[in-house]
Order: sequence, then structure tokens, then C-alpha cells
Amino acid sequence: MALAITDSNFEELVASGKPVVVDFWATWCGPCKKIGPDIEALAEEYKDKAVIGKCDVEENDGLAMRFGIRNVPTVLFLKGGQVVDKQVGAAPKSVFEDKLKAIL
Repeated sequence: MALAITDSNFEELVASGKPVVVDFWATWCGPCKKIGPDIEALAEEYKDKAVIGKCDVEENDGLAMRFGIRNVPTVLFLKGGQVVDKQVGAAPKSVFEDKLKAIL
């Protein structure tokens, strides 16, 4: 299951040294619901290689503001605490997986 990434646990997760994938989403967002199962599947498949989680933008506006999230879903791919790739909007699971593999 994808982790709940929050304003309070983000720094700790980045400090793990693993690549981090953050799905910024909202409960009212249809496309967010569409990609949700794919993010969950990737979190399970890559649980030993990466930190993959979801950040509710309405409950964690600090992170959303920090990364300039203006549209949901936005999925950020971080390595060493820096954003190295992103996907704005819904996409097939293969797109997210390819971007993740590129930073492993």
C-alpha cells in the first residue's frame, strides 16, 4: 500500500536514501482516482527499492506549495531530495513505471 506522505513525515522519507515518488491528489479529483490503483500497485511492486506514496493536497498544503503543485494529479519523482521528473495529469501505469525505473 502506498504511504501517506504528509507535511510532517516528508523529510524523514526523503532521508531514507531511496528514490521517492509522490502522488499529489485530492478526494474530489476524478483523474486522481483513476491513477490511484496504479500508484498502489507500484508501491507494492517496488516497496524494497523506492518510497512511493500519496499526498492529499488539501490536508498537506505545505508540501503542495513547496513543490508548486497547481494541478492534480501531479506525480513527482525525487532522487536525493531533488525533483528529477514529474507527470501532470493521468497516464497509464507504464508511464509512471518507466519514470520510476529511470531513477532507480
